[in-house]
Amino acid sequence: MLKRALLGATALALLAGSASAADLANRYPVKAAPIPVQVFSWTGFYIGGNVGWGWADNTYDFTPFGSPYSYSYSPGSSNGFIGGFQLGYNYQFANNVVIGAEADFDWSDIGSSTIAVGGPLTGGEISQNIDYFGTIRARLGFAMDRFLPYITGGAAWAKQNFSDFYGATYDDTKWGWTAGAGVEYAITNNWTVKAEYLYLGFDKNSATDFYGDTYSVGSNISTAKLGVNYKF
Repeated sequence: MLKRALLGATALALLAGSASAADLANRYPVKAAPIPVQVFSWTGFYIGGNVGWGWADNTYDFTPFGSPYSYSYSPGSSNGFIGGFQLGYNYQFANNVVIGAEADFDWSDIGSSTIAVGGPLTGGEISQNIDYFGTIRARLGFAMDRFLPYITGGAAWAKQNFSDFYGATYDDTKWGWTAGAGVEYAITNNWTVKAEYLYLGFDKNSATDFYGDTYSVGSNISTAKLGVNYKF
């Protein structure tokens, strides 16, 4: 009786081992879990440079000495090369909204001369120039992975000078406002490129010439720039 029981237990063990071996033979290899793709983040400090073109919308009002009337002139727009640098910081939220702050500085070759009426004679030459300018702005954008469209606005300043044939001069730094928009693209995790448009608005400057004539001169600036940034 004991012998039969031992034989039965041995047979069951052999059958179980055979079934496990068959299961192992029929199992397929398990695929490794996919590695998650890292999404680009715009958060961080950056510094870079830019080049572009600028246009100044020049206007002036001329008031002859002792006259209660003023005369408005529009010598048109002047344009020229601009170039400089920028630095800033971005922070990207979980919903892909990006906020940031940026300051930039650009040298300018924007200048013009025109023939205008002034003093007791006619044909006096008026010159208006933008030597350099800069902005301090907030930025608001929406990140689509490595692509970032944004709007921007804040304060602007510009070194403006004006002179006429009769001795009226103005040479000072003027503060105003700016607004614009742009797009930026990350070509690597550290390097980005951007295109940007800004409008800079300023109040008019006043100057008086040798004959007591008064000029009120305005120069508002539009810029189109291409830039590159290095993100830390």
